[in-house]
Amino acid sequence: MHDQLRRGLIPLLLLLPVPASGHGGVVLEDDLCFIRIGYFIAHFKVYLPDTRGHEDFCEDLPESGNGVFVMEYLNDKLNNVPIEFRIIRNVTNMGRFTNWEDVSAIADLEAVTVLHAAPQRRTDLFTILYRFEGEGEYVGIVLVGPDDEGKVHRAVFPFAVGYTDYGYWPFVMLALFAIQLVYLWSSGWLARQFGRSG
Repeated sequence: MHDQLRRGLIPLLLLLPVPASGHGGVVLEDDLCFIRIGYFIAHFKVYLPDTRGHEDFCEDLPESGNGVFVMEYLNDKLNNVPIEFRIIRNVTNMGRFTNWEDVSAIADLEAVTVLHAAPQRRTDLFTILYRFEGEGEYVGIVLVGPDDEGKVHRAVFPFAVGYTDYGYWPFVMLALFAIQLVYLWSSGWLARQFGRSG
């Protein structure tokens, strides 16, 4: 019975989505939001002060309006390197899976840019305000550097404004349902309940 269960579970587990972040991005850990830009790390928050007051968001924003993006540095070295911040309309057709390769393939980045803050050094904290006029999918791009070694580090974080999706929950629920079905089948419960005609 355990062999049947294992044989049924392994293919299902392989179907579960696995998050990846090769070039940095926004990550939620222990109810805190971080942005990883190469080896640099900062707390990351977005506020909608006109409608949501002090409530902060990690990525997706539930409504349009004034958005305040805040990065609180966790690396002192961030004080010494220029930071460039850009928001573009997400035209990659990759949704929340957009990465740096997708962004760099855009022929005219300026044409899809809705906000651009030129590289500059800021002490302890980076903040910028942008007014989102309506719903849509966007990509935030943060470039840091050049650092002491001459490298420029980047983070890309896709996000939606005006709506939020269910994320991975439908996949998780489907996987749990499939696991339960495999268990019921391998234990013989389904055969006993529905009887075998023969």
